[in-house]
Order: sequence, then C-alpha cells, then structure tokens
Amino acid sequence: MAASSILSLLLFVLFSSVPSVISTLQQDFTFCFLQNSELSSPISSAFYSQSNASFTSFLESSAQNLRYLTPSMPKPEFIFTPFHETHVQAAVICSKQLNIHLRIRSGGHDYEGLSYVSQIESPFIIVDLSKLRGIYVDIEDDSAWVQAGATIGELYYRIAEKSNIHGFPAGLCTSLGIGGHITGGAYGPMMRKYGLGADNVVDARIVDANGRVLDRASMGEDLFWAIRGGAGASFGIILEWKVRLVPVPAMVTVFTVTKSLEQGATDILYKWQQVAAEKLDEDLFIRVIIQKGSGTVTTSYNALFLGGVDRLLQIMKNNFPELGLTQKDCIQTSWIRSVLYIAGYPGNTKPEILLQGKSTFKNYFKAKSDFVKEPILKTGLEGIWKRFLEEDIPLMIWNPFGGMMSRISENEIPFPHRKGNLFMIQYVNAWQDGEKNMGKHMEWIRKLYNYMAPYVSMLPRGAYVNYRDLDLGMNKKNNTSFIQASVWGVRYFKDNFNRLVKIKTRFDPGNFFRHEQSIPPLPLPLQI
Repeated sequence: MAASSILSLLLFVLFSSVPSVISTLQQDFTFCFLQNSELSSPISSAFYSQSNASFTSFLESSAQNLRYLTPSMPKPEFIFTPFHETHVQAAVICSKQLNIHLRIRSGGHDYEGLSYVSQIESPFIIVDLSKLRGIYVDIEDDSAWVQAGATIGELYYRIAEKSNIHGFPAGLCTSLGIGGHITGGAYGPMMRKYGLGADNVVDARIVDANGRVLDRASMGEDLFWAIRGGAGASFGIILEWKVRLVPVPAMVTVFTVTKSLEQGATDILYKWQQVAAEKLDEDLFIRVIIQKGSGTVTTSYNALFLGGVDRLLQIMKNNFPELGLTQKDCIQTSWIRSVLYIAGYPGNTKPEILLQGKSTFKNYFKAKSDFVKEPILKTGLEGIWKRFLEEDIPLMIWNPFGGMMSRISENEIPFPHRKGNLFMIQYVNAWQDGEKNMGKHMEWIRKLYNYMAPYVSMLPRGAYVNYRDLDLGMNKKNNTSFIQASVWGVRYFKDNFNRLVKIKTRFDPGNFFRHEQSIPPLPLPLQI
C-alpha cells in the first residue's frame, strides 16, 4: 500500500470516533502533520475544532480581555495543542505548506488578544503551548529550563521547592505564560535589583520559520538578542528558556499602605516620584496602585523589600518618611509567599495555588502605557484625579525603575527603556457592561492618555510592548509597510527597532510569523 494511502487510512481511523465535523483545513493540516511528526499520543486529542463542545471553553480558558471573546470577533478554525516540540515543528511546516495563518499562545495575557484573535487575515489557527510546561531547576548551576507553556507562578513554585534563597526576577501576575512574557522583557518587583526576566536568560530553544529547532549556539547571537525583549511571535515559537536564578534572602518584607486624597495622597505621590527610582535602596521596590474609591481617589503603596523590617524602616525614615510606614504595616515572610502577596492572594493562601496556572482577572478592558522621566507636578496629578472621578473602574499602576535598570545599556537587549526613566505607567480601564458602552469607556482612557502627553517621555513617546496597544498602529495582511510599522516600533523599541527589522529580514524574510504588531521584514527590493 502506498504511503499516502496508509496515511489516509490512519487519518480516517484517528477521526472516525470523533463526533464533531472535521473541516477540510483541519484534515489537510492533520494529513501533513502525520507526514512530518512522530505521534506521542492520540492526535485527535490535540485538536479543538469549532464543532467540539469544549472549543469555546478552551479558547476562553487563558484569555483575559473579554473584548476579544465577543461573537463578532474572528475565531480560529481550530486550536492545536502540541504535546512535544516535534509537534510544534510540524505545525510550522504544515502551516507554511498549506498557507495557513497561525497564532501562538503560551499564556493568553496579551492585552489586545493577538495570541487568539486575528483581525488581519482569516482563516487562522492557534498553536496553544499549554501542554508544554515542563520545568527543570538546577540549584547547583543557579539556573532553570522552563517550557513556554508554563506560567511564571509555576516557575516560582518549582524554584522555591528546591531552595528558599533562590528566585527569578519576572512578573507580578503569576498566571503569565513564560513563553510570551520574556519575549517582551518581563519586569517585576526585583527589577531594580536584578533587571528584567529577559536580562536573566542564558539560553533558549525555538522553532524558526523553516521548522528547525535552534538553541543559542545554532541560532546565533543576533536572533538570541532579538527574542529577549523584541516582542513575541515575530521570530519563531519559543519552546523553552534557560534562565539564571538570583539570590534572595530567606526572609523578605512586604507592605501595602493606602492614602486617599483626604490623607494627603497628592503630596505623598509627588515625593514618591522623587525618591522611588533614584534614592531608595535597590533592594526596595514600591509600586503605586491608583484607583477610584468612594467619591475619592486612593493611592496604595505596594512593596517588596529584599531584607528585614529594621533595615527597611531605617531606609524609609531617611528617604520617604512622608508615607509614615510603621512596623505594624510590615510583614516578614519568605520570597515565595511575597510572590503571593504581591499578586494579591489572601494571606492564608498556600503556594500550591501557583500550580493551577489560572488567571484571576477576566474583564472587558483597554490598556496603555507610558514612561516618565521627570516628576509630574501636583497640578498634573490633580488633573488625573479629576478624570478618575468621571469613570467607573479606572486604574493606574506606577512601577519604579532605577537601580539595575539604569545600569544596563539600552541596546543590551531590545527592551530600551533604561537610564533616565523614573517609572512606568500602566493605564487600565475596565468595565462590566460588556459591549453596551464600550465606546464611552475606550474614549475615556484615550482622553486620559492624551492628557498625560506633556508629562511623559517624548520623541518618541515610549510604550511597553507587553502592554500591546493597537491604537498606536496595525500591520496589514502580510504586506507590512516598514514606515507604517516604525510608528509603533520606535515607541516600543526606540533605535533597537531598526536592528530588529534587519534580524527579521534575515531569519523570516517571508514574514511567516506575523500579527497586527509583529516586526516586519524589509521589502523584497531592500533585502540583501
């Protein structure tokens, strides 16, 4: 019997017991897949087609932004969940052969839904990496290999399982998929001490546009540079990262102190801007969470200190007495429990919850970001308060830079927002009335963003690529204009954007890996 006949028979047998209707596209993909991959489990269990009863629940399982789950939003033809890296290779090879547009999802946290929605071309499929979540921690080597589908919470837990004096400097939200998280930089509460998660990557394994598995040695330093902060899903599919573990004290200190407008929030926040990045010890990270309260605005100072209470209180007394921190406000705890605290879990939560890998935030929302180089004047702050009181669930989070962030060069990795930045602003406007008043809520955050223009970085006005913002511009279907993309590209990457484009042109000249804000290759006449 001919090989093609055997494959056809195998395809029929594999799907004959599946009640759902299999699309022609999925059949073609599966036929190609069987030719290019070794089966390690029943192939039918790797697919979620639109006719499957579990399709919607799986599509929505890790998605955060409900704006991109409405009926009007495009849905994938099917979702493919590889069990092994050879399956990822086959998915790339077959998508390329069949000219199928694919999206890559590791955690699903992308703010504009780019890992599970395509607004630029259809049909499309999702390669979901959630079954690739292995973690190997080597305490003697101060390193860990972690597969792309694992969450940072799982990584934190596995590190703490081996040692109470090791950690990793990445994000605050523990359900982030580490595959995409590090591709954008990965900031967190230890960045003033150790830099970004991407600054602490020592190796990686990816599948490139030709379906090859490459590590640092075989991909070369240019591509290795690009994937550590140069945005996800532009250069390949991350299989796993090798990360450098960092030392943490056996006991750290956390606190949260909240001040309302009536308690002097404006004056205290003005002082925070002057000390949080440039004067406070780099062991101390104090972010500010700004929310609307009952007829007022509250500012919550949420902190991690890599040390004990006594030294913390002395630092605060010398540099930031305006907050009025007392010993009663402070909690001494282990590093892994500080992770739970900063992530907002209740105090009695067990670390094992980190193994669930589930997002606790699902809402309709729109987000933006900025970088601030000079303290915002009190009159500017008062303008923010006025606008906050006009909306339902507004949120701003100010994350301080300084310390190690100021000592790493702007071009060490693609993430360029280093020396000179006092803090980063994350804007989030969430709402609970669905699509009904979406336009009003979107307009509010855009007006706040416009109001902030005189107070933030300029030429370019910076933005954080892991807080994707399609207001800054979108690519067109597989025909990206370099000039068009540079509008948002320089906001995310500054001068590093040009180098990213050159690397993209070299490793993916056909623009196989693409989405609404992916790095474009140079047009064919300019390719060398």
